[in-house]
Amino acid sequence: MAVKIRLKRLGKIRSPHYRIVVMDSRTKRDGRAIEEIGIYHPKNDPSVIRVDSERAQHWLGVGAQPTEAVVALFKRTGDWQQFTGDHSIPSGVDPQPSKPDKLARYNAAVLEAEAAGEAISRPKRTPKKSVAADEPSSTAAAQPAVAEGEPVAEAPASPPAADQTENEA
Repeated sequence: MAVKIRLKRLGKIRSPHYRIVVMDSRTKRDGRAIEEIGIYHPKNDPSVIRVDSERAQHWLGVGAQPTEAVVALFKRTGDWQQFTGDHSIPSGVDPQPSKPDKLARYNAAVLEAEAAGEAISRPKRTPKKSVAADEPSSTAAAQPAVAEGEPVAEAPASPPAADQTENEA
């Protein structure tokens, strides 16, 4: 059986993602693989290339034939130089920038907002007045405050307590 190391295409129409796979040369491009030994995302900046070097060396050692594209990827990761024994060609894969910590970014934004004197979410309501601070003196409490121009409504007089007992009997 002829074994090849080639790329298996995944992803959407203009967003390809590849897996570096070991498969029989007669299978379809995206068919069943014997083993997946790496990934390649060309659209990222810089491109993502991750290869399981130990497994790549194993398959190259037992006679698997890499395609031209895979040889180019192996040269960038240094696996091809390791297989051929040629150390004169420098290898190099640009490292991926580390993703910023979301929690650290959030905490920094909170500290910045507090330093600016603004809250992240503050209710738009006006604060309620406290009851103890607004209590008028006892003489003013007997007469309600009336604004100018408003008609004054008289409070109904409460019937004496004797009338209530007659109605109940």
